[in-house]
Amino acid sequence: MSEPVIVCAADLSHSPRTHAELAKSGKVRYVSATPEALAEALPEADAYYASLDVVLTGELIDCAPKLRAIATPSTGLDHIDLDAAASRGIAVLCLKDDRELLDGITATAELAWGLLLACARRFPEALDASRKGIWARDAVRGHQLAGKTLGVLGCGRLGTMMGQYGQAFRMKIIGCDTRDVEMPGVQFERVDLDRLLRESDVVSVHIHLTEENRGLIGRDAFAKMQPGSILINTSRGAIIDEAALLDALKHGPLAAAGLDVIEGEWRKDLDQHPLIEYARAHGNLVITPHVGGVTFESQATAYTAAAHKLAEYLHQ
Repeated sequence: MSEPVIVCAADLSHSPRTHAELAKSGKVRYVSATPEALAEALPEADAYYASLDVVLTGELIDCAPKLRAIATPSTGLDHIDLDAAASRGIAVLCLKDDRELLDGITATAELAWGLLLACARRFPEALDASRKGIWARDAVRGHQLAGKTLGVLGCGRLGTMMGQYGQAFRMKIIGCDTRDVEMPGVQFERVDLDRLLRESDVVSVHIHLTEENRGLIGRDAFAKMQPGSILINTSRGAIIDEAALLDALKHGPLAAAGLDVIEGEWRKDLDQHPLIEYARAHGNLVITPHVGGVTFESQATAYTAAAHKLAEYLHQ
């Protein structure tokens, strides 16, 4: 029996361990993370090791008649056409349910907290002023977090970490989740979404994107939030109605927002995305390019685990 062919669009240069683990699965063909490169390589693929930088569409899946498995070193799956994969019986291997592994990966929660500090203390404006030699400190006056209320939307792994950080900063923690869950090590009150929006000085989003919660934080939600509040999102961009977000930043109630994710991250004209255009001219919107999980430590762990899953699947 011939070796399986694995097409890998992920950059593994940072993790030799992942490269070695993936090589156990079969013959690995590395390609750039573009639709064109995938369309050329996938016809021979038995398996695909995904990059978050390119969407595996139904059309690309149709190019791969031999495809048996898709492995992704992520918990989110919006970079894969799941319906197309399911219709072909293709296994999708991700890290969503690997709680023990994920508990040791703190990078996304750390970035979420960094975005919160950047918004509360107005880092973009302060950094811009210092680069220009402007030392008018009162012009970039921010807020301390102690005594404020942090609303955690999604009380799972990352939400729990965020709650722990908030508690360390002497914030009051409230949490909202559709499940009856606890946040270990966090003293918090479980509330419904309406109360979370109304009472929080900061709302931090830590839920998976589903069709049910697409656009969950929209105009009605923003209308309930406190004047001067802050929104943090490191989950998925489509959870927030971005037109409503822009309106809330321009006219209230939001004082600021910190985002590591936006809808349409795969656009070729990303520099013209409405949120990015706004952030270029306004200091109250901080955007990072989906780097929450992009640390040497977190990627080495997640990428190797995904490669190990794929090797096990192909040789079972």
